[in-house]
Amino acid sequence: MQRTWSRCLPGALCLAAACSSSPPPSDAATPAVSLPRTVSTDELATWMRDGPIVLVDVRTDVFAYLQGHLPGAAYLNTETLRATRGGIPTRLLDAGTYAALFSRMGLPFDRRVVIYSAGETRNIDATFLAWLLAGFGHAQVFVLEGGFFNWQLEQRPVVGEYPRLAETRFPAEPFRPEQASLEDLQRAFSGDGVILVDARPPDQYAGEAGAQLRHGHIPGAINHYWQDDLALEGFGYVWKPREQLRASYAAQGITPDKDIIAYCNSATEASHVHFTLRYLLGYPRVRVYVGSWTEWAERKDLPIEVGKP
Repeated sequence: MQRTWSRCLPGALCLAAACSSSPPPSDAATPAVSLPRTVSTDELATWMRDGPIVLVDVRTDVFAYLQGHLPGAAYLNTETLRATRGGIPTRLLDAGTYAALFSRMGLPFDRRVVIYSAGETRNIDATFLAWLLAGFGHAQVFVLEGGFFNWQLEQRPVVGEYPRLAETRFPAEPFRPEQASLEDLQRAFSGDGVILVDARPPDQYAGEAGAQLRHGHIPGAINHYWQDDLALEGFGYVWKPREQLRASYAAQGITPDKDIIAYCNSATEASHVHFTLRYLLGYPRVRVYVGSWTEWAERKDLPIEVGKP
């Protein structure tokens, strides 16, 4: 099928069909059962005074956790949430494996779960776990604004003791993360009103950097670097004001009326864009292409583009 590019809003490229078109997959319009949100350090401190809170520390370095963490926080390296499948690295695990892991950790399904990262660069680990938990329909998922750095900077309690969390029975079903497959992405090339958002750094988008077999981006994708949604506050990064975020995305033609698929290198950066659009700004149809550039770039039969926007 021949493709043509058509402008749908200033600054945005939508994928349009040269002949026939088909609607987006039915699950694209299915709202999430629950919507995670952010929580401030002040709000979290209040919750912790009122009663026990389950916290998950997703900082990359376990030794940072050992040196000090928020009271009651259990450690989780987010790389345990992904594995190779079909030869392709960083794929999602099945629902039963996640349920067994979360049960072993002591994550409850009926209580608040607060996730925090270091706060300086790795917010993507926190949003990735939040995206997975939302896929199970968990109704009380929160990401700490500013992460560990801001909590520590404000001289709030930090401990070295490990929490003694009893195992839980985290449900394995239903598991419906808002994701898109390679086939969904290929169908998008023949659909109208679908926008691809590349959450990677601009140099990777342009094809000037990257670790994969080929460099560049998926044709027609709009580059919106995930870190551009954050502003430095203290030593940690927090999301910019909602109206500023909304204006930034709208300026690129990334608007709520579109079916949006975000991708990056391996879904974590895309989960940050998903969190911003879906949970903070209330966009109704946002999905993460889990295979992302790692899958796409290795397939030499799939087209790529290079160059800056």
